[in-house]
Amino acid sequence: MSKKFHVTGNCIQDRHYMVDTGKKIDNITQDYIDQGCYFTINRARQYGKTTTLYLLEQNLKDKYIVLSLSFECADEYFKSAQNLVEGLMMDISDSLEAQGISPEILKEWNKPVSERFPLRTLGSRITGLCRSCDRKIVLMIDEADKSSDNQIFLSFLSLLREKYQKQLAGKDCTFYSVILAGVYDIKNLKLKLHPNEESRNNSPWNIAADFRVDMSFSADEIASMIREYEADYRTGMDILQMSQSIYEYTAGYPYLVSRICQLIDERVAGSMIYPDKKSAWTAEGFLEAIRILQKEPNALFDDMIKQLREYPKLKKMLENILFQGARYTFEADSQMISLGIMFGFLKEKNNTVIVANRIFETKLYNFFLSEEESNKKISDISDNDRNLFIVHGMLQMDLVMQKFYEYFESVFGKTDDKFIEEEGRRIFLMYLRPIINGTGNYYIEAQTRDKTRTDVVVDYKGQQFIIELKLWRGPKYHQNGHVQLAEYLEHYHCEKGYLLSFNFNKNKKTGVTENICNGKRILEVIV
Repeated sequence: MSKKFHVTGNCIQDRHYMVDTGKKIDNITQDYIDQGCYFTINRARQYGKTTTLYLLEQNLKDKYIVLSLSFECADEYFKSAQNLVEGLMMDISDSLEAQGISPEILKEWNKPVSERFPLRTLGSRITGLCRSCDRKIVLMIDEADKSSDNQIFLSFLSLLREKYQKQLAGKDCTFYSVILAGVYDIKNLKLKLHPNEESRNNSPWNIAADFRVDMSFSADEIASMIREYEADYRTGMDILQMSQSIYEYTAGYPYLVSRICQLIDERVAGSMIYPDKKSAWTAEGFLEAIRILQKEPNALFDDMIKQLREYPKLKKMLENILFQGARYTFEADSQMISLGIMFGFLKEKNNTVIVANRIFETKLYNFFLSEEESNKKISDISDNDRNLFIVHGMLQMDLVMQKFYEYFESVFGKTDDKFIEEEGRRIFLMYLRPIINGTGNYYIEAQTRDKTRTDVVVDYKGQQFIIELKLWRGPKYHQNGHVQLAEYLEHYHCEKGYLLSFNFNKNKKTGVTENICNGKRILEVIV
């Protein structure tokens, strides 16, 4: 059976193309498990947690007894302490039996549970089990945060903590290492609560070591997966360039990495424009996969929208970052920043928070813009004129900029300056999006986005357009903008770029002109 790219559930090495995470697994084993640590792997949705636990289990099973459990389908466990204990004991019994544990040990483990003191019974059984086995025992629980705000779960954590501390003092015997995996940080249950609920104290999981292993994929790690694919299909792709492109768009988010590869292999290859794998694994085929990804419904994007609706303050923070270039200083104790990082929407860079990757940025832009399209007619105007902008299948960006100027002057020319300063970029993107939607892609260059400058990069059927959006800050600053854009065009190997300036001076001169700067042609629109 040939291998496939895989994005749902465990990745199995013999069946799926996988990034080589051997070094990560060795690091977790040596730095955490072999040291007897209790710790939590809390990462965003579809960030490879389940696969990591599976690979850890395979790596540990010769040295340890590994109890690998999941709370994914265990809702009934948390109806009572009795249910939880009996459910855990059944799951652990199955795991022990599968690993060939002696019938005598299993018989002792499976004795009836005290109805009055179920958790105390569980504690005693754990002690007996760990003393009876000839190897240390590692407990792993996936989806551990599913009921982490439930008092019964907190009681279970308290039991594990009590036994851990007694073992350190030489007064008990218990699991050597415990790993709890989930999205929410079990050490901080305040983040699990709904916005309107009161804060509660942190969980009893304060014994956990800080888990600092980077679970995102580097460009080199992505290349390890693509190299294996290329050995099977010999497409002739530039592996390093393809890996770097995937990394630039995803920042190594595991699901996004695998999904892009899967789309190229299964949706792009064999299409009318890209009839085979060789034509699909190209820069153009890669961008087609990005276009498909941005339009398709999937669990990751659905969860993103759900969280934004549940946490309106987080949504507002993201809008401010994207549309106004707002800078938020990283503060671990800020609930909204912590939530944004925990959900995978944000990350810390140079002591500020930024959107985690280019895919999420564009998805968020599209979501925020689509919410406003029902209230504004901007997108309708550009959509109605779409046939003017596409000639022989190619995008006429000069005309797009000219028509935007005419539209902006007629509708917003006399609008309050403060409003335009805050909304100008949103208005332009709302105008641009329906023109390229369905055929092209766009993204915002995060390195240049601030309160005064934003660079929009548009990819359309192999064409690339660089559009710089700036606020007017005087002639000298304006001239520097030309030089910056020329340098940026050189980086992107483009001969022509576009500069959209929002000028709020009373005596401003608006219009459309074309200039040459350092050998680069720049079409400038001043509104």
